[in-house]
Amino acid sequence: MLGTVRSITRVCCVALPLALFASPQQPDNTRENKNNSPTADQQKETKGDRELAAKIRKSITSDKSLSTYAHNVKVIAQNGEVTLKGPVRSEQESQAIQAKAQEVAGSAKIHNELTVAPPKSKKSE
Repeated sequence: MLGTVRSITRVCCVALPLALFASPQQPDNTRENKNNSPTADQQKETKGDRELAAKIRKSITSDKSLSTYAHNVKVIAQNGEVTLKGPVRSEQESQAIQAKAQEVAGSAKIHNELTVAPPKSKKSE
């Protein structure tokens, strides 16, 4: 009987903390990806497009004033055109990322599909 109680206690001690931190809804942007705009898996494998995307990513991630969200945006280069996708924390971050992409890409067309994520809600204790 004592072994059964210990097993139940172990399960509760492991499962309860996980349940407390589980998000109520898993992120899903499938609906957003159904329009005909490019997705990260459509990144072209031409040397020029790969280098262009890498330079833009480096420019974004080296700016420590940007949020983690901003550092993780998707940069998709196709035939010299660049699409920026993903959530950022503010409209100012969106504009800063677009400016960095334009600075690196020069005359390339930049498609800014960045969205401003809602502020994090504080969990009540």
